[in-house]
Amino acid sequence: MSALSAANTEFCLDVFKQLNSNNTSENLFFSPLSLFYALSMILLGARGKSAGQIEKVLHYNQFSGFSKPELKGPAECSQARGIHSEFAVLLSQINPRNSDYTLSIANRLYGKKAMTFHRQYLRCSEKLYQARLQAVDFELSTEETRKSINAWVESKTNGKVTNLFGEGTIDPSSVMVLVSAIYFKGQWQNKFDEQETVKTPFQLSVGKSVPVEMMYQSGVFKLAFIKQPQMQVLELPYVNNKLSMIILLPVGRGNLEQIEKQLTARTLKEWTSSSNMVQREVEVHIPKLKLQIKYDLNTLLKSLGMTDIFNLAEADFSGMSPDNGLYLSKVIHKSYVDVNEHGTEAAAATGENVAVKRLPFRDQFVANHPFLFFIRHVCTDTILFAGKFASP
Repeated sequence: MSALSAANTEFCLDVFKQLNSNNTSENLFFSPLSLFYALSMILLGARGKSAGQIEKVLHYNQFSGFSKPELKGPAECSQARGIHSEFAVLLSQINPRNSDYTLSIANRLYGKKAMTFHRQYLRCSEKLYQARLQAVDFELSTEETRKSINAWVESKTNGKVTNLFGEGTIDPSSVMVLVSAIYFKGQWQNKFDEQETVKTPFQLSVGKSVPVEMMYQSGVFKLAFIKQPQMQVLELPYVNNKLSMIILLPVGRGNLEQIEKQLTARTLKEWTSSSNMVQREVEVHIPKLKLQIKYDLNTLLKSLGMTDIFNLAEADFSGMSPDNGLYLSKVIHKSYVDVNEHGTEAAAATGENVAVKRLPFRDQFVANHPFLFFIRHVCTDTILFAGKFASP
C-alpha cells in the first residue's frame, strides 16, 4: 500500500466514524477518494495554518515522502511535487482509459465572481486534478448558479447524482463552494442469477425485520472468519479482479457495533490480509441495495480539525487568490450506489450469467442483517467507497 492509499484509508475511517456517531442505525455511503481528491485540490491553494490543518486531517503529516505542495513564484505546476504528483499516478492506476468499469470523479470549486484568482492556481488545479475553479455570481444569480452546478454534476455522473443543491440551499453570501460527486459502474466477475433472487426478512433488531430482495449465488470466493469481533469477511470481485467489494458481516454473538468500535486502518488490513482471506466454496446471500446519500460536510470537517478554512478571519488561501476574505462556505458530497445481480449500478446485463457448479459442502455467507462494505482498487489497496447497510 502506498503512503497515499494509507492516508486515504485513515481519512476514510475518520469520516466513517464521524458520520456513524450520529446515525448508528442509518445507512451510510460516501467516497473517501472523491473527498480526499477534492480537499487535496483545496490544499494546493492553502497556506500557513490552514494548510497544516488540511494536511493533518488528510493524514499527510503521518507519512514520509510527502513534500510540501505549495506553488511558489511564477514557476509552473512541476513545483507542486509530492502529494499532487502522487495523486496523478494513483488515479492513472485506478482509472485507466481502457478499464472494465466506469469511474467518474466530479469535483469542482465554485468561487465568487468578484474575487481574483491566481492564474497559476487555476492552471495547476486543472493540470494536476483535472478540476478547475468556476467563477459564478452567488449574489445576483443564486438560483441560476444552483441549477448550473446541479446540471454539471448530473452530466458528470451519468445522470445518477441529481439535484445536489435543493431549491434555496445556495446562499447569496457564499464565497467559495466545493462540490464532490462520484459515479461508478462495474459488473461482478460472477453475476448473480436473477431467478435466484427472493424476498427474505432482513433483521433490524431483535424481533424486528423488513423484507428485502436477497440475491444468491454459490462459487469460490475469498472468505475469512474473524474470532474477535465475531464476523465473516467476504470479497466479491468485479470483472477482471481489478476492483472488489469487501463485506464485514457480524456472525454468532458478534454485532455491528463491536466491529465499528474496533475498526481502524490496522485492523481492516489485518482482517482482509491474505493470511485470513482464504479461497472457499461459499453460498452467498446479499441484498440488492440502492443508496443515494448527500452530506454537508462543514461540521464534520471542523470536528476533525479543519476549522480555519471555513472562517473568514482565519482562512489562508493566499496560494489561490491575492484577495482577502476568501474562505470555504460549503462542502457538499453526494454518492450513489446500486448493487444488483449484474454488478454495481443499475445497468442492462451483457453476456450470459456464469453457471456455478453446486458442490455438496459450502460455507454460508448470509447478509440478512446490518453490515459494512467497502469498494476498493485491489492493486493499490485504495478504498473508493465505504458504506453501511442497516436500514433497507
